[in-house]
Amino acid sequence: MKQHFMMLAAYNQWANERIYEAAAELDVADYERDTGAVFKSMKGTLNHLLVADRVWLKRFTGEGDAPSQLDAIIHADFDRLRAARQAEDRRIVEWIGSLGDKAFTGRFTYMTITDMRTISQRLAPALMHLFNHQTHHRGQAHMILTVLGRPSVALDLIYFQRTEDGRAFA
Repeated sequence: MKQHFMMLAAYNQWANERIYEAAAELDVADYERDTGAVFKSMKGTLNHLLVADRVWLKRFTGEGDAPSQLDAIIHADFDRLRAARQAEDRRIVEWIGSLGDKAFTGRFTYMTITDMRTISQRLAPALMHLFNHQTHHRGQAHMILTVLGRPSVALDLIYFQRTEDGRAFA
């Protein structure tokens, strides 16, 4: 199970970098344009992904800053947001790598943000949510690029597995 989550963490890092490479080509007006996505713009969507990862990593590890709102803008500036994203992706990869096999079947308890309930669950399903959530919103970022007339970005897991970093997981 650990190898599977290490693959997802490495893939997540790779896919995020590809989305950020594409987003870096946007001018400020397009970066902030409301395209009808859940978090409105590329700026809102990329910030939400970082917000959610920080919330979940705080729940998993007890460490780090976790915003109290899912639509928080952590960094309005793209370059600062990108640097924070890269740091968070490294944090995820390193943390997954530090876990023993038994950790994935262990339980943890946290408080929800949306309705303030206490939840206890196993780590592995929550980690699947973390990575699925990333994929979901990267899909929205992909849609934003398309709406703005930009080229699509190939984010399929199999493409990652064909890269030098991904071959270890293929």
